[in-house]
Amino acid sequence: MPIDQQKLDTFIGQFAGDFGATLNAALVVLGERLGLYRALAGSGPSTPQELAEITGTAAVYVRPWLAAQAASRYVTYDPDNGRFSLSEEQRFTLGDPDSPAYLPGAFQLTLGVLADEPEIEQAFRDGSGFGWHEHHPWLFEGTDRFFRPGYSANLVSAWIPALDGVEAKLTAGATVADVGCGHGTSTILMAQAYPRSTFIGFDNHGASIDQARKAAADAGVADRVRFEVAPAQSFPGVGYDLVACFDCLHDMGDPAGAARHIRSALDDDGTWLLVEPRAGDRVEDNLNPVGRIFYAASVLICSPHAVSEGSSDPLGPQAGEARLRDLVLGNGFTRFRRATETPFNLVLEARP
Repeated sequence: MPIDQQKLDTFIGQFAGDFGATLNAALVVLGERLGLYRALAGSGPSTPQELAEITGTAAVYVRPWLAAQAASRYVTYDPDNGRFSLSEEQRFTLGDPDSPAYLPGAFQLTLGVLADEPEIEQAFRDGSGFGWHEHHPWLFEGTDRFFRPGYSANLVSAWIPALDGVEAKLTAGATVADVGCGHGTSTILMAQAYPRSTFIGFDNHGASIDQARKAAADAGVADRVRFEVAPAQSFPGVGYDLVACFDCLHDMGDPAGAARHIRSALDDDGTWLLVEPRAGDRVEDNLNPVGRIFYAASVLICSPHAVSEGSSDPLGPQAGEARLRDLVLGNGFTRFRRATETPFNLVLEARP
């Protein structure tokens, strides 16, 4: 069939955008690590030479870096005076590490995953798995930094209040297990908000637990938070008032076994808070920018880890609410509902 030149041009334009975005991931990480965004946020409109002097970097590299950022619309360029600056929105997402929409962690995790492409290729060829612990360390740090702004903005202010009776329990004093806690950000946020409650974070990745313990000490909550290496299917303890799983159930090789164990560990009046990537129930529901991110994550991170733990049919981050409902209700729970949501997450509540 003949080529439609307009469609071809459109597709090549899409490719050019994707290619540039892929290369720019490294530039965003460089910009953050070198303090270029923060300096630009603080200094106001600057020339490449001025920004290089402020940050102690070489202008020969800062000049094309700024041009690439302007071409990406990550910084703003004024051709009348040759200066670069950050708009309020660019400053909010790139120049303020405390912002609830801070983005550089996403690019760091991306670079970590791309470094492991040869191992994922081999998994495609022979059906083997590739565990979370086998990835480049930037994946662990970047994942925590990517999810942290959303947790900081929503966990205490919106997600917990959306659960039936949970906030009152936490305020009075409850026992909480954070399963799949990673670097402990979610656990620590809850501990800071509810000082009468005690929290235990569990994760099967020892290096993440080491980092979580350090983070708890730095945050001053180590007296009521502890972290232990344990899998979701057999973490210790019973009678928990709340068990939370943040963006991790879909990574597990045996999510049904995890659900059953969580039910056995909960108090009869306890709650399972399940936060999962937002997804529709059909592939066609997820053919959008968010779905694109999570399907790619499934290929590169989530499914290989689940296969490494023995799964032949991983949930993946685009499982959808219906599949999650069936899994939860089929493994010991009797109530399940969507408590709230964000553009990136489904916040689900399950009760015995």
